Amino acid sequence: MVGFDEEPQSQVALVFAIDLARRLGAHLDVVHVVDLRDYPVDPDGDDWESASSTNLTRTAEHVRAVVDDHTQGWTYYAWRGDPVHLLATVAEENGALMIVVGTHGAGFAATFHRMTSGSVSRGLVGHSHIPVLVVPPHGD
Repeated sequence: MVGFDEEPQSQVALVFAIDLARRLGAHLDVVHVVDLRDYPVDPDGDDWESASSTNLTRTAEHVRAVVDDHTQGWTYYAWRGDPVHLLATVAEENGALMIVVGTHGAGFAATFHRMTSGSVSRGLVGHSHIPVLVVPPHGD
């Protein structure tokens, strides 16, 4: 199972998880945790609902384009909720061998992200009964 969002480190984790699933001949669950980044900035805009739907559809289509021909089988989930709880729950309910996530790496932006939203990988290590594989971003 792999956690996915539109961030570059998540793309790296997705590619890694696809390769791992292919090598193991395993089914891959891709979980996108819907958050504020999936919505337009102005909730009062006339096109807010349609723009939100378009963003979520675009994310699902991106995953489909990357995953479709490279694994034995796969499933895509897009749900709202706490990322740590949601990823751990989906992994446990589907009998995942491991949870694959990206890391934000080092630097100011990564530190700021962890301060404002917490570290999903650290939360999973402390919360999940399933092993967590953290994939570093390219270049770190």
